[in-house]
Amino acid sequence: MDELKQAYETMGLPELAAKEEVEKRYTTLMRKDRSRTQQQKDNAESTDDSFAKITQAYRLILEHENRKLTDAFNEQEYGKYKKMAGQAQKMDHFWRYYKFHTFGAIAAIALIIYGVISFMNYREEQERLANLPPIDLSVSFMGNYMLREDAPKEEPIENALLTAFPEWKRFVTNVTLVPSDQQAQYAYLQKAVLVLATEHPDVYILDKGIFEWVGTQGVLINLDDDVNGDFKPLLKDGLAMKLKTEDDTEEHVYGIDISNSALVDQVPLYKENMIIGIRADSKNPENARTFIKTYLATIK
Repeated sequence: MDELKQAYETMGLPELAAKEEVEKRYTTLMRKDRSRTQQQKDNAESTDDSFAKITQAYRLILEHENRKLTDAFNEQEYGKYKKMAGQAQKMDHFWRYYKFHTFGAIAAIALIIYGVISFMNYREEQERLANLPPIDLSVSFMGNYMLREDAPKEEPIENALLTAFPEWKRFVTNVTLVPSDQQAQYAYLQKAVLVLATEHPDVYILDKGIFEWVGTQGVLINLDDDVNGDFKPLLKDGLAMKLKTEDDTEEHVYGIDISNSALVDQVPLYKENMIIGIRADSKNPENARTFIKTYLATIK
């Protein structure tokens, strides 16, 4: 307090003068010092030393004023914590200055945990798939197809297909909805294009409109030989579906209409018609042909 009292005396102010008076007094003394410096260049060194003491006193007073404001603020903010006020202040300062770092660290930890869980789930899924029997046939339904409300919850389509093929162990299926309403088709067709490009089922089961779209793209194999061979005894008139592809101007059979097969009714899908075709890169083409013949044998 003696230093503070001396600082006020150095500036020619009463002790504990208001901050505004200190600011005003320092500005006045600074102007006087500049005026003396210009008038007494020969004695500039002593003048600078005198003003340096004034500046030191001014800074001491300001530090005292700032400390009073800080103490008042801390009392208002943290006084309610009483003995824990110091700890509360430290926590508040830490949170104020490091909250973004804290959020970043939490986010990084969350990402690491998510990555570990995802990896573990992936490993478990791979182990589960490795323990499953080989795929006998993969089937992609594409068109105006939706799962019926009364369908079983677990693998409804796969289990329905297996009932017709008790000697087989495993079907893999997926359903890509493409509504028959042309105004609503655009977004669904984009997804269908992606499915065609990235997934490779053994057979497609399509409604008539999608068959005419998919069949022209060279995705399906030519079934002319099958229609004139193994399929012929089972094939009724009008079931062989012919198309021209982009690379062949002649019509060939690319699909078989199985809509009236009794086995179709076992598949828990809302459907209008079903035309089956074999994908050109099918891994199980013989099973695909067996599938078609089995369905043809139950045509009504």
